[in-house]
Amino acid sequence: MQSPKSRQSQPWLSHRTSVRFLSSPKTQRLSAAMADSAAAAEAAQPATVGQAVIPLVNRLQDIMARLDGDAAAGVELPQVAAIGGQSSGKSSVLEALVGRDFLPRGPEICTRRPLVLQLVRHSAPEEWGEFLHAPGRRFHDFEHIKREIQSETDKEAGGNKGVSEKQIRLKIFSPNVIDITLVDLPGITRVPVGDQPSDIESRIRTMIMQYIKHPSCIILAVSPANADLANSDALQLARLGDPDGSRTIGVITKLDIMDRGTDARNFLLGNVIPLKLGYVGIVNRSQEEINFNRSIKDALAFEEKFFSTLPAYHGLSQCCGVPQLAKKLNMILLKHITDMLPGLKSRINAQLVAVAKEHAAYGDAAESTAGQGVKLLNILGKYCEAFSSMVEGKNKVSTDQLSGGARIHYIFQSIFVKSLEEVDPCKNISDEDIRTSIQNSGGPKGAMFLPEVPFEILVRRQIGRLLDPSLQCAKFIYDELVKISHGCLTSELQKYPILKRRMGESVSNFLRDGLRPAETMITHIIEMEMDYINTSHSSFVGGSKVVQLAKHEGLPLRGPTSLSAHKLKSERGQKSRAVFARDATRGATAEQGFQPDTDAGTSAAGGGQKGNSLVGGSLSNMPGPRVLNSLYSMIRLREPPITLKPSENKTDQDRTEIAIVKLLVKSYYDIVRKSIEDAVPKAIMHFLVNHTKRELHNVLIRKLYIENLLDEMLRETDEVLIRRQRIQETLQVLEQAHRTLEEFPLEAEKVEKGYSLSEYTTGLPKLAGLGNRSLS
Repeated sequence: MQSPKSRQSQPWLSHRTSVRFLSSPKTQRLSAAMADSAAAAEAAQPATVGQAVIPLVNRLQDIMARLDGDAAAGVELPQVAAIGGQSSGKSSVLEALVGRDFLPRGPEICTRRPLVLQLVRHSAPEEWGEFLHAPGRRFHDFEHIKREIQSETDKEAGGNKGVSEKQIRLKIFSPNVIDITLVDLPGITRVPVGDQPSDIESRIRTMIMQYIKHPSCIILAVSPANADLANSDALQLARLGDPDGSRTIGVITKLDIMDRGTDARNFLLGNVIPLKLGYVGIVNRSQEEINFNRSIKDALAFEEKFFSTLPAYHGLSQCCGVPQLAKKLNMILLKHITDMLPGLKSRINAQLVAVAKEHAAYGDAAESTAGQGVKLLNILGKYCEAFSSMVEGKNKVSTDQLSGGARIHYIFQSIFVKSLEEVDPCKNISDEDIRTSIQNSGGPKGAMFLPEVPFEILVRRQIGRLLDPSLQCAKFIYDELVKISHGCLTSELQKYPILKRRMGESVSNFLRDGLRPAETMITHIIEMEMDYINTSHSSFVGGSKVVQLAKHEGLPLRGPTSLSAHKLKSERGQKSRAVFARDATRGATAEQGFQPDTDAGTSAAGGGQKGNSLVGGSLSNMPGPRVLNSLYSMIRLREPPITLKPSENKTDQDRTEIAIVKLLVKSYYDIVRKSIEDAVPKAIMHFLVNHTKRELHNVLIRKLYIENLLDEMLRETDEVLIRRQRIQETLQVLEQAHRTLEEFPLEAEKVEKGYSLSEYTTGLPKLAGLGNRSLS
């Protein structure tokens, strides 16, 4: 192994020219001649597809870099990412590919932000760098580039070893580079230092995986030769991001400081850890050489001599040295681009269509009053059209759940109608209620026949029960219409919060105004049914029919019941006011009170006095005052209680009358229920639903189309303005990317050609004074 001193005595041969980097006039003239030779060589060489494709990808990189993370998601462009442990030599490899010192260096972590490096080959002899964050500014001094990288790193990550995920994008123009895009990622470190968090290793690994997990990324796994390759952090991460190893190139650095008697031949041949794309060995500058400002061209010359003089690396010229790495990267990247091109075009086209659709939805901001008026009328028209379509079921049909008009139909048929059908018309009518109403209708003398009044009272009460569910149904439909109104043009109205609020208020008020006449009509329908009990209805079961039903149900019909059957003949247009004969002698019992003195009553009867003699005899037969006083002391009448109810003992006739009334109520209730089931939905549809569809557009125009309020109602939120601007920028970027993709060559024969391995032995431009040696 050679010491740094021995390296200084070596003859240094140049792969690249650097006019500003050389000091003596003689060397400057030499480098100028070399640059002229390079330009001539470049002009003489044929224009290959690789020289056209890779610059186009670089242009795409620049174009897509203008997008934020969300907009650029899904459009991963082909690139090469360099990964490795801290001080593994990643930065030295990148500087060797460029031929210039431009990266911050040191014994500790140096790369603290991802550096996206684009190398652009051009024919002019001048070299310079450009940063994306400083457009239009050229950095001709590479020391200034180094300081700018350090300054930008400190801005985001701090000055005490912090790490940031935000990229630095640098483009270097030079005649001595190949067209390629490289990403220098922070090196893996295990022990946090400075301001680094305790989980610094996990964070860096996560950051690296965000790049190498994409199939479009070629992984440059850098590992030092003086460490066990099986423990390489770079290869371990590469295996996670590229399990089959089809995108990973292994780079073995620091070959010149391996232990004496050892070499990396087995590493380079893939005998230790195989990789499909193989390995390339590199000789790095030592830290001492960097501190003494030893140029990269001197290091390249030493590297070339190192491989040519050591027998262990004879026959491995294709995988030794920075020039071979550059050529290998260029060829692999070219093939990778051609493989990824069809899918890349499809993804960009799909994203372009999606962004264009979103941009059309946002539209352009109207400035003139006339333009604002037209926009408002269009919005109102679309809103009313969407409302009607949702009610009529003409909008996009959902397969997940019922919506719009289908929900209205469900409320009518499955909630309102079924709920009424499930109601027992006699559920809230007790036998005691029926007996009480029958006796009350007879007045002081009672009724000989079953009167019609109790039936009418009870059936009216049951009909009145239909009012609440009918009004509830109208309220349910009102709520559904409100929901439908909220679901119309939600995305478009989101841009105009004031217009959305005012439209919501106007629609709600209009629906509320339509609900009132619907409720009034429903109330009138119920009152009409209650005001006129049409016992002549053809479906009504009364008179002899109900008696037959009672007999069919096994009810006892005796005594005056047979007489009543003759009275209860049901004929159309004629109904008897009494529907059943009855016994008027049945009394009532008090709900509360005390029983008469039984002994006193028995004693009076034993005295031979008739009970009616007290009330039915003449005055001459009345006993004297002394006798009356005696009787009063024996029989005392109790005072009638405040509440009186029929006696608890039911006779057969009572049971019959109760059954008859229940059958009559049920029969007529069913007639009214069917009528209500039909009339209430019609009233709701007429006064609420269809009226809203017919008049909503006119109402919105009358309420909202006010010229002096147009600017206020169409005022967009700051978020919408920012989002529109971003969408416009994204659309422009994607359109530019689409046009760039159209420039890609499509001839398969040219694409397969790319950069030929036999073009240059080193893979770099052939410069005067550089002998291209074969290591075989």
